[in-house]
Amino acid sequence: MTDTAVADPEDTRWSPALIATMITVPVLVIAGFIAFAALKYSGSDTPQTPIDSYATGGPGADRCAEFIAKLPAQLGDFNDKTIDDTTVRWRKEGSDPLVLKCGVQRPEKLEPTSALQVINPIQWFLTDSRDDAGQAYVSVDHRPYIAVWVPLRAGNAPITDLSALIADNLTAAPLDFGD
Repeated sequence: MTDTAVADPEDTRWSPALIATMITVPVLVIAGFIAFAALKYSGSDTPQTPIDSYATGGPGADRCAEFIAKLPAQLGDFNDKTIDDTTVRWRKEGSDPLVLKCGVQRPEKLEPTSALQVINPIQWFLTDSRDDAGQAYVSVDHRPYIAVWVPLRAGNAPITDLSALIADNLTAAPLDFGD
């Protein structure tokens, strides 16, 4: 009689390579998500707004420091003011921050047919809108250009107060359509 090995159909051993792969892939996917989140929010405890990416150095930008110094500690229900160069953030419990960026470039999409919103008496151009987060505006009839991110449910008080500050402290200028 000879000894021959007969394969047992009940014996389903997995190879060590397959086991290692089954463990490594989910671990790498989870590590990738953690790394992405860390990079996205590194150095910032606040969510990014569209105006964070707006280029500065527009006309009259040299007057931003003086204008920012005149901004109040509180706008509407937003307080806890922080300043980072030409960007000012006010916080409110349970809300994204209200953000102002001074000295931005003229909005490229501003045209003679653009719809403008007049608030106390500043003309604002809507540059970005996120249904679930808020709206970004740029004041277009004074220099320097001022961009403002107004988070959802902020109310009218912050932008009304900012309009008055712009009217009182910045130079009125004609609309520039980039002709």
